[in-house]
Amino acid sequence: MQPYRQSDYDVTNTVQVSSPAAVTTAVFETLAKAFPDEEFNRARQAYVDFEKLFTGKWPGFLGCDTVYHDIQHTLDMSLAVARILTGHDLTVPPDERLGARRVQLGMIVALFHDAGFIRKDKEDAIYRHGAELTQSHVARSAELLKSYLPTIGLADQAELASVIVHFTGYEIPLDEIRVDDPLDTRLGHLVATGDMIAQMADRCYLEKCRDRLFPEFVLGGVNLLDGEGPDEPDWTPEELLRRTPMFFEQVMKERLDGTFNSGYKYLEVLFNGKNPYLESIRQSMDYLQHIIDSGKWDLLRREPPVFSWQPDEDDAITVIQKLAAADLKKLAG
Repeated sequence: MQPYRQSDYDVTNTVQVSSPAAVTTAVFETLAKAFPDEEFNRARQAYVDFEKLFTGKWPGFLGCDTVYHDIQHTLDMSLAVARILTGHDLTVPPDERLGARRVQLGMIVALFHDAGFIRKDKEDAIYRHGAELTQSHVARSAELLKSYLPTIGLADQAELASVIVHFTGYEIPLDEIRVDDPLDTRLGHLVATGDMIAQMADRCYLEKCRDRLFPEFVLGGVNLLDGEGPDEPDWTPEELLRRTPMFFEQVMKERLDGTFNSGYKYLEVLFNGKNPYLESIRQSMDYLQHIIDSGKWDLLRREPPVFSWQPDEDDAITVIQKLAAADLKKLAG
């Protein structure tokens, strides 16, 4: 392990989570610990198709232009999900195991949980940017899953996938998401757990919130100011970061430790009783609190690479930031 974690590597600094090939290898090596005899061929195909979709090579779609919810995030999240699902089935009694069939479905849901941000080249021409789909992206991901799973021989699980993916979002209250089997509910909880902890454990999470998530929220019409609109004077990237520690504590209480029943604990069997994801998150939260208390915002100086479908990836952040600035200016009158 290298002494300093690289910006596009996972929490162990051993897997390049911007590389579909590296993540695919790591994911199936992990799953083999619980399912040594399973090939997971449909999930393997899903990784191929996911890369096509996000890089603009899937007919009818433009590719991923959201710079926070990008290909690295989904790959990183899918690795976390593989680890959680593996740890779960290595840990629980036989009658509580998810089994290979559910685990495979969980991996496919993980890969396409943010696919709704990707615009269709004709039907979505009214949108300037994928971030404008923020508040409907999970429902759009659900629809894509329903149409995609039959193409890889999983038509009988398409409807279930379209429900489970909603555990990763906020479009439907968690207590209103209904599936018939408690193990399917647990699968949804574990996939959503992987989504939350992977993005917050990103080495550059704080910079990405400031430079990437904030403009996505602006374009998506998301406000976090107690019901007030994003035209308020204090709606700034710094204000988003000031609210992040409170957001984390709320997520821990209500989702991760609440509804999701501390599913992150299943990682511990793979990491000698430790949880590198939570350790990384708490380190970031401590650092952020220091910045908030001191007012030294210039301490956030990491510049992580951009992984965008757009031809000039270096301009992808500039594009969304300019769009957000223009929207904020209009809202301010």
